[in-house]
Amino acid sequence: MKKKIKVTQMGSIHGRKRAHQACVAGLGLRRRHHTVEVEDTPATRGMINKVAYLLKVEKD
Repeated sequence: MKKKIKVTQMGSIHGRKRAHQACVAGLGLRRRHHTVEVEDTPATRGMINKVAYLLKVEKD
C-alpha cells in the first residue's frame, strides 16, 4: 500500500502567483479548509513544498 499524506488548504489562493494557484489545484484542493489525501511521491512533495505557506500537512 502506498503512503498517503493529508493536505488541508489553510490560506486563500486569491492574489497569489499563477504557478502557486496551479500547485494548489494540482493537489486537488478547491477552497480553504478543504482536505484531500494524496500519495507521497516526489512530485506531490514538490508541489507541497512550493505552497507550504498555504497548507497544513499531516502524515497518515
